[in-house]
Formats: sequence, C-alpha cells, structure tokens
Amino acid sequence: MTANATVPVIHYAVEPDLTADAFIDVLHRSGLAERRPVADRPRVEAMLRNAGLIITARVDGALIGVARSITDFVYCCYLSDLAVDRAYQGQGIGKELMRRTRDAMGEGTMCLLLSAPKAISFYEDAGLKRHEQAFLFTDLPPAS
Repeated sequence: MTANATVPVIHYAVEPDLTADAFIDVLHRSGLAERRPVADRPRVEAMLRNAGLIITARVDGALIGVARSITDFVYCCYLSDLAVDRAYQGQGIGKELMRRTRDAMGEGTMCLLLSAPKAISFYEDAGLKRHEQAFLFTDLPPAS
C-alpha cells in the first residue's frame, strides 16, 4: 500500500434480507463455495430465509463478508457460514463478524461453529477454544 492509498471503510450491518446472488458471490470469492450448495439456488434461498441472524460487511456497498447464524438468541447460536472475500482476508473482518454475532446474542448464549479444514488455524489464531465433545449426527443409523 502506498502512502497515498486510503484504507477502505467497512460497514457492518444486520442484513436479514441478504439476496441469494450476493451470498453466493461472496461464498465464491471467499473460497467457502466449495463446501456449500451454491448450485442449488432454492436451497441457498432457504438457508438465508431460515437463518436467525445474518451480519454483513460491505465496502462502498459491495458485500465483502458475511456471518450467517442459526440461533434462538438465548441458549445457543451456531455460526454456520463465515465468509470473507479473499481480497479482504487478514484485516480482522472475520473476527469482527464473529464479535458482532456474539454481541447480538443474549447473555450466556453459547456460540459455536464448525471449522472448514483450511480455516482451523484462523480460528486458533483468533483465540477460539476447541470443543472436544462435538459430534456430527448427520449419518446417524436408522432405528432398529
């Protein structure tokens, strides 16, 4: 960055009406699209419609980051999608999106997320604590 370059102003907002097009675009620019159903537009629209909290980061109106959470606001908050455009990564935007998500929760609300394998070091560097007792039950065998 040159001495005359300006640092972009990042605007954060709760944005419950985020469009599927904008969300899919930032998923691609962040690298998270490889782990999300971006080719299934109705599913992405349902993901956005059914989220409890969507916080965005924008520069000059352009979406550069998003935190999409499923929550009841009193007991638990699952941060399902944390995406920051690669061109803006390393500037604290992901941490700020997490901070704003946490701050939107009620006192004592447990906030958790599952990390993509490539993002584990980001969360460790951010000071997050791993939780040893997490389990996935997507493939739970049927009742016998």
